[in-house]
Amino acid sequence: MKGILAVPDTPYMIGYGLEIVATAEIRTLIEQARGDFTMQYFRASERSIMSGIQHLAGRFCAKKAILTALGMELNRQAFWLDIEVQRLPTGEPSVVLHGQYRELANSLGIAKWLVSITHVADYAAASAIALL
Repeated sequence: MKGILAVPDTPYMIGYGLEIVATAEIRTLIEQARGDFTMQYFRASERSIMSGIQHLAGRFCAKKAILTALGMELNRQAFWLDIEVQRLPTGEPSVVLHGQYRELANSLGIAKWLVSITHVADYAAASAIALL
C-alpha cells in the first residue's frame, strides 16, 4: 500500500465525542440547581422540544459529546447555552453553535456535524462527529 487515496469532496473528521449519563445523575443536577437546571443548560428552543428526564439526559449528553469533539475539557466553565441541539423536521438532531464555540468551530474548519442521541429509562448516550 503506497498511501491513502484522497477522495474529492469527502468530509474529514475533525473531532469525535461520545458520552453516556445515568438519568439519576441528571435528577441530582436538577435538584442541586433548585429548578434552574434547564435554564442554565438549555436554550428556549431546546426546552420546547424536551419531554421528560430521558430527553433532558439525551440533550445533555449531546452537548457534552459536542464539547469533546471540539477538544474542550468538560468542566463547569462550559458555556452550555452556546451549544444548541435542535431537531430537524425529519427528527434528526442538528447542532447550532453560538459565541466562542462557533468561533472555535470556524477556526477548526468544521463545516458539518453528525449527532446521534439515544436513551432508555436509566441511561442516555450521544455521539458527535465534527466534519471538515
